[in-house]
Amino acid sequence: MQVSDYTIGIDFGSDSVRALIVDVTTGEEIATGVSYYPRWKKQQYCDAAANRFRQHPLDYTESMTDAVRQAVAEAPDGVADRVIALAVDTTGSTPVAVDESGTPLALLDRFSENPNAMFVLWKDHTAIGEAAEINAACRAAVTDYTKYEGGIYSSEWFWAKALHVMRDDDAVAKAAYSWVEHCDWIPFLLSGGAQVKNMKRSRCAAGHKALWHPEWGGLPPEEFLTGLDPVLAGMRDRLFDETYTSDEVAGNLTGEWADRLGLPAGIPISVGAFDAHMGAVGGEIEPFHLSKVMGTSTCDMLVVPAGHEGAGAQVKGICGQVDGSVIPGMMGMEAGQSAFGDVYAWFARLVAWPLENVLAKNTSLDEATRTKLIEETRSAIIPQLSEAAEALPISDDILALDWFNGRRTPDADQSLKGAIMGLNLGSDAPRVFRALVESTCYGARRIVERFIEEGIPVEGLIGLGGVAKKSPFIMQTMADVMDRPIRIARSEQTCALGAAMFAAVSAGKYSDVSAAMEKMGGGFDAEYQPDAKRAAVYEGLYQRYLRLGEAIEKETHEDRDDAAAPKPDKRSVAEPSESELL
Repeated sequence: MQVSDYTIGIDFGSDSVRALIVDVTTGEEIATGVSYYPRWKKQQYCDAAANRFRQHPLDYTESMTDAVRQAVAEAPDGVADRVIALAVDTTGSTPVAVDESGTPLALLDRFSENPNAMFVLWKDHTAIGEAAEINAACRAAVTDYTKYEGGIYSSEWFWAKALHVMRDDDAVAKAAYSWVEHCDWIPFLLSGGAQVKNMKRSRCAAGHKALWHPEWGGLPPEEFLTGLDPVLAGMRDRLFDETYTSDEVAGNLTGEWADRLGLPAGIPISVGAFDAHMGAVGGEIEPFHLSKVMGTSTCDMLVVPAGHEGAGAQVKGICGQVDGSVIPGMMGMEAGQSAFGDVYAWFARLVAWPLENVLAKNTSLDEATRTKLIEETRSAIIPQLSEAAEALPISDDILALDWFNGRRTPDADQSLKGAIMGLNLGSDAPRVFRALVESTCYGARRIVERFIEEGIPVEGLIGLGGVAKKSPFIMQTMADVMDRPIRIARSEQTCALGAAMFAAVSAGKYSDVSAAMEKMGGGFDAEYQPDAKRAAVYEGLYQRYLRLGEAIEKETHEDRDDAAAPKPDKRSVAEPSESELL
């Protein structure tokens, strides 16, 4: 009997890490483990009102160890011993300041409680001002370094975050030898990296978020960076020129980490990448099919084969186009929404306020009963809202705008805010929830239209992630608003599955990623077809959504311009000055 080999994909999400053991011959998902970040769960080091979201590196290492150990324990006897490679994906851009050894500063005693020394999560928007400066500098430069980034640099990305932190914290700025992405640090850590200069940097992360491109020799030059701020002096030389696709080996698992994880020592570790990019591979992406990873936010991936005229196009307003960032040999294009599931979670928290602030203080129930009642009710809010909202007819009464965490695509602008209009005294929770769902689907449609406007065809939609798997109501609404069918990948863990596919290529089991997808892909288990009547109604509502967006954007920019304008002398015009009195 043939003995199977296995790979393991480790997926670092916003809230937790998942580990998935996969049979490299059949793609069967053998075992899985999930572990939530303990500090993040308590929202330590975060300030949502200030858009500051930081994660401690110990959350990553502790939860990774726990998740892999769970998967190893769940797997049949002997499976862990036959794991031949591993790969990781992470959120991004999620960078951190490191010392010369590549150690995140938060792992040093003097920075252990300093949020600026921690990983700056993708949805941290504290660097809006720095992003604006980068955009202005790129417009003024001989070379516009944003031209392969959709033409607009975002506060969610590498340089804006690094610059903001270094301006904000002199101690971190002085201690920061370099900066690294989360997806680069984990393979470096697991393979025993000791000098950050030897870290293999992800093509995916560098190309989409750090202004890296072969046209100008890698990263922007020193004079451009120091022109932004002298605090960046010397950083360019301490970063990197070369980048690597995820079918290449970053290093090999050390004996120490092998013991901690319960895996064989010496197995190859793939170069890391972002979750949505590996998720697109796990969801069997095809050329010109938009692969939508739908979770707290969305990340939408599209690949264009080499030689197609679209591969050389510069698509405006997206999150970059990078050769090999998804499938080596194809142009990877990224778009997305800064809030998707987060919009629904926000509304659930809003309507759950009485649970946390009224029921929690109720003394007629014992503490155990109160806690159980709160937890059960909280977990039922979104499913019950979805059921009630689905039963409602489509209405033009309430219209919402999905920019609750700014706008990622098209045309990144993290200063924008969400909106809800048309409320009246009959507006109940299911009706508002339905409007919020529709708004996220309108935002998704706008992304598709931008690709088409820029000459990139969108021939199909593939849905991945938790929302795609768990909410038929949202997916049917998506199909109706888009007026396109959407296929749902069978695997519930496409990001980890995609990582396992890359690991199989790194281990030499497959010649390339396409071959790994063919053998290890799980296929699709659902397809939502648009309803022609509903699609016609949504066409008119979508046009209203666009007009509402234009109005909110205009108002936001006018307020921002007013705030930035020089303030007039507070002294009354009629009041004589001191010199006039003399």
